[in-house]
Formats: sequence, structure tokens, C-alpha cells
Amino acid sequence: MKLGRLNHIGVATPSIADSIAFYRDVMGATKIHEPFDLESQGVKVCFVDTPGADGALNGTQIELIEPLPGNTSIAGFLAKNPAGGQHHMCYEVPDIHAAKAEFEALGKRVLGEPRIGAHGTLIFFVHPRDMGGILTEIMETPKEGEHWSN
Repeated sequence: MKLGRLNHIGVATPSIADSIAFYRDVMGATKIHEPFDLESQGVKVCFVDTPGADGALNGTQIELIEPLPGNTSIAGFLAKNPAGGQHHMCYEVPDIHAAKAEFEALGKRVLGEPRIGAHGTLIFFVHPRDMGGILTEIMETPKEGEHWSN
């Protein structure tokens, strides 16, 4: 398994609206995407773009995540961390199924089957106990012309 591009850092928040204000007013974010519900995962999501090495807004994104009613995983995280905080890190891979097989061959606990994530591409998560204490999302790199950001 080769380390791919760090696509985004997931940040759980009790209020996307408050987090948008923080990233805009305190951190100086200039490109904040429209929040949307990702019903299949029980969350509201909003992406915040950060600058890349060339200064353009093509760096690692911040993914703000607020639980929708009935979501237990993000709600549980917020119960332990009421102010919110870093939830996961997401790396890109060229082939999601090959990556899943490689992680499993290494004895890593993959949490579920690949499914469509917030960027519209296939994702899966790897248990934090197998990843240095960090919940890790693996995301298939979008193909040319595919949706990659909301």
C-alpha cells in the first residue's frame, strides 16, 4: 500500500453553521462549499477548501460533519468531544478494491464494504486501532470528469 494524496481531514461538529463561521472569520477560508445532507451515512457535510502549494484553492479539504437525527457514530463522537474535533483523515488510492484487499491482507480491520462517499466516489474506513489511533478513510481517486467536490 502506497500513501496517496491526503484528500481531506474530517472534523465532527455539533453545528456546521458555527463551524463555517469559524473557518471563514477566524481561519480566513475563502471557498466554503454549500452544506448538503448525505442521508446514506446519516450526516450533513460541508467542504472547506485550503490553498495548495501553488496558492490556488486545491489543497487538502476540511470536511465538516454534523450528525443527522439517528446517526450514532458521529453523535457518539460528539458526546465524548462536545466541542467537536478531528474525526478522520482521508487518503486517495487509485483502486479502492485493491486497496481494501491489501489492508485486509495486512490484517487491518476494514469497516464495511466500499460505498459512495461525500465526494461521489467509493470509500471505506479502517479501524483506528489498526492505523496508529486514527480513523482512516480510503477514497478512490476520482476519474477524469467525475465529481470530486461539493
